[in-house]
Amino acid sequence: MTHPSQVAWRPDRQIIAQANITRFMGEYGIASYEELIRKSTTETEWFWDALPRALDIEWFTPYTRVMDTAPGIPWTEWYVGGTLNIAHNCLDRHASGPTADRLALIAETEDGGLTHWTYGDLAQRVNRIASAMRGLGIKRGETVGIYMPMIADVVTVLLACLKIGAVAIPIFSGFAPRAVAERLRDGGARLLFTADYAFRRGRRVELKAAADEAAALTPSVERLVVWRRSDEPIPWRIERDLTWEEFLASGAPSCETEAMASMEPAMLLYTSGTTGHPKGTVHSHAGALIQIAKEIRYHFDLKTADRFFWLTDIGWMMGPWMIIGCLYHGGTVVLYEGAPEYPTPDRLWQLVDRHQITILGISPTVIRMLMREGVDWVRRDALSSLRILGSTGEPWDPDSWWWYFEQIGQRRCPVINISGGTDIIGCFLAPLIIKELKPCSLQGPGLGMAVEVWNEAGQPVREEVGRLVATRPAPSMTRGFWKDANRYLDTYWSHWPDVWDHGDWAYIDADGHWFLHGRADDTIKVAGRRIGPAEIEGALMEHPAVSEAAAIGVPDPIKGEAIVCFAVLGRQYAPSNELSEDLKRVVVSLLGKVDRPEQVLFVPDLPKTRSAKIMRRLIRGKYLGAGDLGDLSSCQNPEAIGAIPSRGQV
Repeated sequence: MTHPSQVAWRPDRQIIAQANITRFMGEYGIASYEELIRKSTTETEWFWDALPRALDIEWFTPYTRVMDTAPGIPWTEWYVGGTLNIAHNCLDRHASGPTADRLALIAETEDGGLTHWTYGDLAQRVNRIASAMRGLGIKRGETVGIYMPMIADVVTVLLACLKIGAVAIPIFSGFAPRAVAERLRDGGARLLFTADYAFRRGRRVELKAAADEAAALTPSVERLVVWRRSDEPIPWRIERDLTWEEFLASGAPSCETEAMASMEPAMLLYTSGTTGHPKGTVHSHAGALIQIAKEIRYHFDLKTADRFFWLTDIGWMMGPWMIIGCLYHGGTVVLYEGAPEYPTPDRLWQLVDRHQITILGISPTVIRMLMREGVDWVRRDALSSLRILGSTGEPWDPDSWWWYFEQIGQRRCPVINISGGTDIIGCFLAPLIIKELKPCSLQGPGLGMAVEVWNEAGQPVREEVGRLVATRPAPSMTRGFWKDANRYLDTYWSHWPDVWDHGDWAYIDADGHWFLHGRADDTIKVAGRRIGPAEIEGALMEHPAVSEAAAIGVPDPIKGEAIVCFAVLGRQYAPSNELSEDLKRVVVSLLGKVDRPEQVLFVPDLPKTRSAKIMRRLIRGKYLGAGDLGDLSSCQNPEAIGAIPSRGQV
């Protein structure tokens, strides 16, 4: 990949003066971005002690020690002796006095339904749900599944779980029953919240039927609470199932908030591996809250007047991240249930204008999909309310990044491109709006995140692709995997002693700007030379015919691996042998002869996760004729797998 050398966006003096991070720097006598990053990432105890004070985190019991590494670096204890609760910080403290009437939430369903709740409204509903959960016998530390569409009440359920000290298990609303059951079984959930159905591109997704099947496979599940959008008959077990109305009626208008120890679990967020069962990452009240609040306030510069929307599901880390971070700071969180291009390609842009969204987050894959529809759909909407753009999920290609920056951000909105993961419920890399941005870059380390790029010898490198590592712990790092400590240590801490290996390839250019090159386990090695698929895919997308691409390595008797590419074409282009050869020439012209693809094949779509990441391992497995493709539960479009040809068919 050729890393952009030009600067695309610079903050003006007003932006810098009004930025939340400028106020933090002033309080601590920090004069520059470079000094801020150095101090926050090397003076670990100072930063993680100063941060909760700057954020105004409310503790029931103050902590007595910032961190304790005696149990070992992978098991560092944080904010020792402190007690707090995410729900108190995000809701209780806003729900009384003048802030009670501030708008907390806007939710829009795909069929056009709208919900507007103030902080006072939200608190009343959360209290009833939390009280009703206690009435069902749900106790502190017990797990509760959330298998619901992205509707207003998904927020109330999440906060109610946190309020009573239950551990929330958010699950993708598109998961099939077996995938739901696997997460519920692993977590030992006693209670499951679901809905009768969801909408997706105008079609009903039958959640209750899937929840019934999942519950039948999960002995621990005792009760289902069902949010209903219709009075149509659905399967019902009267001894187990509760309607939303009768469940709410059983709750009281007030409910005491549990004081939770800093590192007590708040959420189990499951992330799929390439092999084995999904990994349950464990996130604590203090770790999750402080990390998320830091990122939303300082990296996304959220003010109380902002309206914050990320295109996500509750089962992707970005769902809880958005809800917790926005509500903590007293902003307005916007939720949307459906597809971004339904019923028309400008549905997302209509949403921005209708609700005057100021901060918009999206994945590069969605932008590539919307680019296919052309700019005329964008120009129908003003998008003038936007001031910050966000992105995450995978590396950008330059064409898509520029389209987002120019067409959606109108060249005035910075692209806050972040990268981290479910395993830290936050970011290792994240820009700040006080420093210039290059196209596709992540600018630098997130505040307090001691990350470096290392070669295989464990040496820091610049202007060379290496592994993204964290050399110091952070409070939001997963507290192991649920019931599987050894797998946690093997996954992150086994490459180098006491160093977190994140599994990403990264690059720092001569100016200190950071870029990602994709997952290390996707790397292709041709004739002894290592290349990330993102480099090849970016080269392919330089051709105007290609809207999406995936590159994989396949066994080759001479070179070790050969490159095979899969391209999704724009609507006005048709597959042909001539176009395939032309695309090979484009890769050679941009990357060199050694990276010439063996094949460029055309497909209608690429299999992706529900957070829009391309699933290259499935593409490779299908192409090579693997009998077992492993865990498919996180694939949102399994029909795309079937369209991948096998090597013998080509």
